[in-house]
Amino acid sequence: MKNKAQFLLTSLTCALALSTTVRAEEGGSGHYLPGSMSSFIDAFPGKPGSLIALDFFTYYDASAPINTSLPFGGMVAADVHATVYADSLFAIYQTPWEVLGGGLAFGVGVPYVWMEVKGQAQAINPDGTLAPAQNVRDTANGIGDMTIIPFMLGWTNVLPDLKVDARLSIYAPTGEYEKGQLANLGKNYWTFEPGIMASWLSSKIGTEATLYVGVDFNTKNDVTDYQSGTTFHLDGTLAQHLPLGKGFIGVGANGFYYQQLSGDSGSGAKLGGFEGMTAGVGPVLSYVCKLGEKTDLLAELKWLPEVSVDNRLKGDYIWFKLVLAF
Repeated sequence: MKNKAQFLLTSLTCALALSTTVRAEEGGSGHYLPGSMSSFIDAFPGKPGSLIALDFFTYYDASAPINTSLPFGGMVAADVHATVYADSLFAIYQTPWEVLGGGLAFGVGVPYVWMEVKGQAQAINPDGTLAPAQNVRDTANGIGDMTIIPFMLGWTNVLPDLKVDARLSIYAPTGEYEKGQLANLGKNYWTFEPGIMASWLSSKIGTEATLYVGVDFNTKNDVTDYQSGTTFHLDGTLAQHLPLGKGFIGVGANGFYYQQLSGDSGSGAKLGGFEGMTAGVGPVLSYVCKLGEKTDLLAELKWLPEVSVDNRLKGDYIWFKLVLAF
């Protein structure tokens, strides 16, 4: 189990690239996707010289709660419903170097997104008043905001079967953005996210406990003069991993808590501070096996419904992750 666990812990920050999912902050969302860093496969690789290729597909379908308006593209929208499909490609490399007694890794991710957003939208007039509401339905598809991971420092010798890492993720505004559109592929601002992850996967009994904590600092959207507030997010997993066929299967539960620490601001923040919160929990199923002597295949399927929401859309996330570790 111990050797297999070494390969299981090879995937990294695979959901960070999915920045266009509609979630408060401007557009009812931030760059970070709640629940994305919730399992053992997001921990530090722990294998010097390893290269990881990852394909990550997600589906999100959600609606705004009754009597809730959201800021979208320089407008205010009610009765919002959003559907998003996204496929993200990641490349992660762990260098052979040691820094501060730990390993060093870096990576980059790019998402391709298909989305539809509809609702009752009100444009913001030059004098700051709201125009009459109109039924709006917008669609968009293309490259979203990419993610750059300039460093990940990981330690695998703190305790047996425990991996701890500190990381920085930077979300760049590479996706298209247009004021007056409900559906935008990008956020039109940068986000800097320092985070810490701890993942324990027992080599004796196969039990897993993983926890990730991150804080997101956003720059201002200059097109709409909207400053999204700072956010805190906590993600975790409890699971059991057992031998199955030529590999290992994992069954467990993911959960997340996402909370704005400061309110939104700027002339475009017509709804005020508008601090958002969401929490969710759901099942996760994973499987890992070897392909040849040096390559490992890992797959994960999970469903995370949002169970408590303030100032955001409320819906269901479905993920499928496919990883090749060389």
